Amino acid sequence: MPDNRVNVVLVHGAWADGSSWSKVIGPLAAAGATVVAAPLPLTSLADDVRALDRVLEHIDGPAVLAGHAYAGAVIAATRDPKAASLVYVAGLAPDEGETVADVFLRGQPHPKAPKFEPDEHGTVWLPRNAFADAFAQNATPEEQEVLAAVQRPLAMACVGVPVERPIWRDKPSWVLVADEDRMINPETQHFTAERMGARVRVRPVDHVPMVTAAAEVVDIILAAVRDVATT
Repeated sequence: MPDNRVNVVLVHGAWADGSSWSKVIGPLAAAGATVVAAPLPLTSLADDVRALDRVLEHIDGPAVLAGHAYAGAVIAATRDPKAASLVYVAGLAPDEGETVADVFLRGQPHPKAPKFEPDEHGTVWLPRNAFADAFAQNATPEEQEVLAAVQRPLAMACVGVPVERPIWRDKPSWVLVADEDRMINPETQHFTAERMGARVRVRPVDHVPMVTAAAEVVDIILAAVRDVATT
């Protein structure tokens, strides 16, 4: 990688936290990137974008933003000029005027996908069996237990608000399509990637390749980093 250092901001999706990137952080740092995992409250899309923006305030230089699943909407909503490139990992990419739910519900759900039922607080928790059945079916039982234990519930306010013009319309974007995803229909991932004009890699991975196929995630993020570093 060229000497000019590029930041990588990793943004977790719904029902996850920053620890979901643990297998990715070390290899990225070893390759010369400055890495930070942004913590999202998952209380509303606006709150999550503000959380990302606070992280970006504390870094110097250009950043590759890597968003998993729901976080695809978050990384595309920042207006911080340090955001140089976007990487979608099994990501959702609503266009202007669409909601996250609009995109998520576009395709038929997998037979093992969980049903999403908000509790009295308007948040959705995944049942523990969903981590083995759909969220991370390729993970080890121990990894599935950890994912279930650290899950952060998703507020419905995150997915029901139309987004403004996403910055993927103006910035380079990269997409890792998870062809064995049981949470987000792979056909939806292909559709949005084509609509974005992204550079696409299709891999036979589940919904959380940063846990179950970390090398694939590292490779696509480093490709985006090299692109930014040489621009």
